[in-house]
Formats: sequence, C-alpha cells, structure tokens
Amino acid sequence: MVPHYLEEILHHLKKYFNVDDKAEITMETNPGTVDKLKLKRFKEAGINRISIGIQSFDENELKFLTRIHDKQTAIQTVYNAADIGFENISVDLIFNLPNQTKEKWIKNLEIAVDLPIKHISTYSLILERGTILNKMVLDGKVKMQDDDYDADLYETTIDFLLSKGFYQYEVSNFTKPGFECVHNNAYWRYRDYLSFGTSSHSFVDGKRWWNYSSLKKYISEIELNDHANMNSEIITKEQMHDEYVMLALRSSGLDVTDYKRRFSDDWIKKTLPYFNLLQDQNLITVSDDWIKLTAKGYAVCDEILKNIL
Repeated sequence: MVPHYLEEILHHLKKYFNVDDKAEITMETNPGTVDKLKLKRFKEAGINRISIGIQSFDENELKFLTRIHDKQTAIQTVYNAADIGFENISVDLIFNLPNQTKEKWIKNLEIAVDLPIKHISTYSLILERGTILNKMVLDGKVKMQDDDYDADLYETTIDFLLSKGFYQYEVSNFTKPGFECVHNNAYWRYRDYLSFGTSSHSFVDGKRWWNYSSLKKYISEIELNDHANMNSEIITKEQMHDEYVMLALRSSGLDVTDYKRRFSDDWIKKTLPYFNLLQDQNLITVSDDWIKLTAKGYAVCDEILKNIL
C-alpha cells in the first residue's frame, strides 16, 4: 500500500461519513515491507494504530514460515514505529510451530514484551486445506505437535503475559489497560460494522453481506450496480443469539443486562446449572452482571461453547 493511496481513501471516508476525530484507525503491516520513512507517511496520512505481523523472532521459525524478514528487522520495525510517534502498537505471534519448544516460545514472548508495544495477538498454528504446510504434514515431512502440548503453550502464554502487565480480553488477544482494539471489539460485542473493499464483510441491523474477492469483478460491479455485494443473509433470531453468546464468551464476557435487553433470561436460567458447574471447576465466573471465562476456561472455550449452544 502506498501512503498516498491510503490518505486518499481516508479522505473520502471522512468526506462522506461522520468519522470521530479520535477514531482508532489501524493499519496492518509486516516487517520488511515498511521502512521508517514509509511508516512516518502512513502516520501523516491518518493511521494512529499499527499491527505488525511478526509471527516469530526465531530465525529458523521465520524460515519455516517463509517470512521475508529476520529477527532484527522485526525488532527494528517496532522501534521505528515507536520513534515516529505510534503509541498504539500491536504485534502478532504464532505458537505451536513444528519442533517449537516451550523455551523457544517463551523467548518469543520475552522479546515481544520488552518492545514498546501495547497489544499482542497470539495464535496457534492451524492447518488449512490446500496449503503447502498441510501437504507437508500429509506427506510426513512435517509433524504437528498434539493438542495437549498446544493447550500447555496456550496456558503458558496467558500466565506469562498476565505477569507482564497485559490482560486477556479475548481468546487470542492481550493488551495493556486502555488499548483494546476498538475494531475487534465491535465484532466481539456484536455491534454493527460497515466495510469496504474486496472480500470485506458488513453487518448492520441483523443483515450480513460480503463483497466479491476479485478486484476486477469488484470494480465492474460498482460501475454497473453502485455496489459489489456478492451475497447477503438475514440473521435469524436463533443464529443471532448463538453468535452473540459465542462472541461474548470468547472475549470480555457476557453482559447479562445487555443480553436480557436483546433476548430474554430464559436461556440463562436454563443454562445456569451448567454455568455453576463450570464455576466450581474454575472455568468461568458468574455474577448478576457478567458471565466470563477464566484464563483456564479460555483454554477449553470451544468445548464449553459446544456444550451450551
């Protein structure tokens, strides 16, 4: 992305929509693709939050992930962003890579928290069909580590980051107080959002729609129809309920008052015995106002959601 193009896009958005002067405007980037001057121009264009896809500080892991950057470039990119005035910096890291020891993963976390960052996203490596990695696993060239080891690394991540002043506000996301990602919170709190561009999804008043992924098709559809919507769906009341609960429990918790306003308290009453059982196992905390997973509960979040939805 050229800074001038991004500046032009933001200018048009502010021209045709009411954008708060203090709106959080995030840009994702990768080490090795931006230098200090380019970061400065992005900031001048209006970006005030930057998310850097580092993935690892280990040279061998970076080679395995076919990243174009090395450890030092990753570190320097963060410092460059801080030097030119970005206060709100986030980094992404991946754990449970093949042959990744707990010591290696902790070293990644140690390097990250020593940097001038306010937010960190940690993701477990997932195999996706059709990818080179998936084929390598199927061919026996790469061996993935088991689910128990993955869970152990995840719990290690939570314990480590909490000890360093971060707190967990979503399954994969940790932040210093006051620096939760506004954009992501809109999803997790089931708020409306409007998106632009290829493959983007929007959700407004219970309707979800998404755009064509092909840039050529996207442009031609806008020229023909003034929009590039590929398809849409109306969310049913049952679907809306399940999505709301899933997103709330995966993040900062279920706000009981807001839940009752949107739905009723029938489901909560029906599920309360199971919630109490989870609370006895230190997997969840239940009060009159909130139902929230504990750090231990986040580790088995998918299983809990499967049982209640």
